[in-house]
Amino acid sequence: MNDNYAPERLRVIIPVGGKAKRLLPLTAETSKACLRLVNRPLIEFSLLSVARQGIRNFIFGVKGYTNYRDLHDYFESGYGFSSRYGIDPRVHIKYQPNVDDLGSADSARINIEYYNVRDPIFAVQGDNIFDVNVKELVEFHKKKGAVMTIALREVDNVEGYGIADINKERRIAKFVEKPSPKEAPSNLANTGLYVVSPEIRKIFKEKGVKEIIKETHRFDFGFDFIPYIIKTGRPVYGYTLKGSWYDVGTPKRYLEAMQDMLNGRFSSLTDFGGRISEEARIWVQGESVESMKSRSEIIRKIKQHKIEVEGAVLIGRHCKISDGVRIVNSCIDNYTKIEKDVVIEDSAVMDRVIIDEKTEIRDSIVGRHVTILSSPKKQTKIDQVSVIADDVTIAAGCKLTATKIYPHQYVRGEFANQTLMQG
Repeated sequence: MNDNYAPERLRVIIPVGGKAKRLLPLTAETSKACLRLVNRPLIEFSLLSVARQGIRNFIFGVKGYTNYRDLHDYFESGYGFSSRYGIDPRVHIKYQPNVDDLGSADSARINIEYYNVRDPIFAVQGDNIFDVNVKELVEFHKKKGAVMTIALREVDNVEGYGIADINKERRIAKFVEKPSPKEAPSNLANTGLYVVSPEIRKIFKEKGVKEIIKETHRFDFGFDFIPYIIKTGRPVYGYTLKGSWYDVGTPKRYLEAMQDMLNGRFSSLTDFGGRISEEARIWVQGESVESMKSRSEIIRKIKQHKIEVEGAVLIGRHCKISDGVRIVNSCIDNYTKIEKDVVIEDSAVMDRVIIDEKTEIRDSIVGRHVTILSSPKKQTKIDQVSVIADDVTIAAGCKLTATKIYPHQYVRGEFANQTLMQG
């Protein structure tokens, strides 16, 4: 890394493994990286942020069938993504061979060996959304002579994060993965963004690394690799992230990220296509003749106050929305049908959902191909960060409060703080 910054030389490795348990049931049958967020796969935001800075070589460190299937079927080798966002020359996307890794660092190790990577590496956790000046990050790394640089962010609550303790020169003296608040050495959280020098290849082959794998049957960046290289005296530095960063690790954080994006706080993508006026942050998408027809119908109803839209709202293609509907600070994905007098507030509704009249949805996430039955006499209410996975039918009169529903079920009754699974 002694030469000038060259984005085309940088390799981005994105480990995508595990079940994303904290986001269940949304990830029961879907890779977390491909979970829909403001009408596109979650991972697409970070890919776009980096690709627009001239970086072209990506490796998805996919573990397991679902992660590979979802990512490969959507992104393939990168042609469609490049065309969609006008990235030229195009990005090149590769995938981890069919070898199960033992964690994020092990995924990096496998792919560095398989693709014979000898260039600088930018490792990115697959469940993050971020805006980072990669050139500035890499130059910080080079100036410090670091083996590894970790992008850090101040957080109010340390729970669920790796926490770093740094000195005045920003060298990391101590790193604790997911400590309790009392044990946390600071409030500087690991964002899962790492710049790593090519010498990582040699470190992966060391006896100490082999012993970690043998003893723990795990090789994770946060739990294992970062503490190891700090312990062996190598220079590890913390770079304070200035841009947007979201760890979309829970349904609550998912909804927070959605709100920030709809309100333009993610600089890489602030316009989603189909904005209806300069004054309001309201988008109604549509490209084909048929979808433009349904778009025009929705816009007409908004202007005539037959549909009430408040705050930042994104409505996808081919949606049908009846009179009396109220939508506030929410995202409605493609092919969704909403009957009259429905209220949707601070919520995400994904593709092909049918919502019957008088339904109320607040602070919740509704997965794809869900049918919500409701009527004036049997009104259905969903609130307090309830999460409904794909292909679920909710009976009329249901009341769901802080409840999670796994895919492919028919649900009736009233539930609070429960998880409903088949059988």
